[in-house]
Amino acid sequence: MSVNILWADDEIDLLRPHVLFLEEKGYAVDTVNNGLDAVEQAAKQDYDIIFLDENMPGLSGLETLERIKDAHPMVPVVMITKSEEEHIMEEAIGGKISDYLIKPVNPNQILLSLKKNLETRRLVSEKTTSSYQREFRQLGMRLGDRLNSGDWMQLYDELVKWELQLSGSEDQGMAEILRAQWNEANDLFSRFVAEHYVDWVNGRGDDIPLQSHLLFREKVAPLIKEDGAPLYLVLIDNLRLDQWRTLEPILGQYFRVEEQGLFYSILPTATQYARNAIFAGMLPSEIEKRFPGKWISEDEEGSKNAHEEEFLLGQLQRLGKKVKASYHKITNLNAGRKLSERLDDLSGNALNVIVYNFVDMLSHARTDMEVIRELAEDDAAYRSLTKSWFEHSPLFDILKGIAERGGRVVITTDHGTIRVTEPSKVVGDRNTNSNLRYKHGRNLTFEAKDVLAVKDPADAFLPKANVSTTYIFAKKDQYFVYPNNYNHFVNFYRHTFQHGGISMEEMLVPVAVLKPR
Repeated sequence: MSVNILWADDEIDLLRPHVLFLEEKGYAVDTVNNGLDAVEQAAKQDYDIIFLDENMPGLSGLETLERIKDAHPMVPVVMITKSEEEHIMEEAIGGKISDYLIKPVNPNQILLSLKKNLETRRLVSEKTTSSYQREFRQLGMRLGDRLNSGDWMQLYDELVKWELQLSGSEDQGMAEILRAQWNEANDLFSRFVAEHYVDWVNGRGDDIPLQSHLLFREKVAPLIKEDGAPLYLVLIDNLRLDQWRTLEPILGQYFRVEEQGLFYSILPTATQYARNAIFAGMLPSEIEKRFPGKWISEDEEGSKNAHEEEFLLGQLQRLGKKVKASYHKITNLNAGRKLSERLDDLSGNALNVIVYNFVDMLSHARTDMEVIRELAEDDAAYRSLTKSWFEHSPLFDILKGIAERGGRVVITTDHGTIRVTEPSKVVGDRNTNSNLRYKHGRNLTFEAKDVLAVKDPADAFLPKANVSTTYIFAKKDQYFVYPNNYNHFVNFYRHTFQHGGISMEEMLVPVAVLKPR
């Protein structure tokens, strides 16, 4: 494809060797020697890029830039100047130039600028594809090893890195290869968790990862100080690692990452279980025993997370943290705005906890609402929608306000979510819960290969409604469907984002400590 260049310089005749060099490289170059002609020529023909001398008689380079950008805002403009004065650079950058070169320029500088502005995506795509091709075999060999819980966190982090890089690649074939490798990893991860989960929650063995009920004690409590700037714990419900990676650069303007990593969400990877465990510092059946009447079973009416503040205060007391603390749950736009406006009221607390529910609501809306299904068609679109929400949300304003006040922040989540593709038949009685990734009830019939089955809930510290309650957790990207009206529900729920079961996306979730810049 031919690239059309417009080059405006009052000494354009002296640059003839540069123009010939570009034409030999296959570029089509039109030249003018003043700003007015540049504006007129840009109006007559479409150009892929414009080189613009800053110091021309008559209409100056900056004035020419303004007129061209008003008429053609998407055309990249490269400013070329003899001057290195800071105010000229600032004006040019403010005028949305794509590059800035200082005279005298050589042909290779021009060629580099062209490639940077016109071919970056292709070059990055080719480099990314080449790098992943080299890494593919290495990742495959690691999947054949006997990985421990830490190895799985590291491998998942690398897969997310490649997912983010290849999602912008023009080579969709490599993205498909990554997805196949990802599916293999999730299959092996599900088997790994099924083999070790009961030992983890019982504290048995040498390979016990950081889990939901240990998160506050290990990562948050040591940062709480009675004097100095307060600590903020911000829990964004249902935030996956890939979503956090898209938000991290936005927050980088205001915070430095002091520490970050992953932890394992407990099972079920659902808000009622995982988030209550974080705030109570206990596993679900322990919460049920210690706080009588505060654990609401799934078949009862009422919020399943209504007592998080009480759980939190109880954990602080057990940890010997006799400090002032606040708890805020944000479930709508107005509540977020109000908290953003009253951040000064929190400055006297050693700990401020903020639970933000938007991402969880987004995943449920993506299942129920056709318009959200179309906006978040796949994982890349789901990330994009999360990023767009965050950039315009009160949560972003809250975090900016915390940075301005010198606050330290721990950002984390309770569990992630997975895009389900494979149905798995299950049969249960009328009291069986409705979640698509885990079930509990009596007389469950299921495909044994598709699930981790916990026949005695006490083994996994899970509440049980009666003596014959069984829990089952779907592995990798499967979802439970009843035989009744099977095809309808298979098609309705396929490719929706669900949580509650065993997958890297649901269980391996981020925690980061940020300090203000």
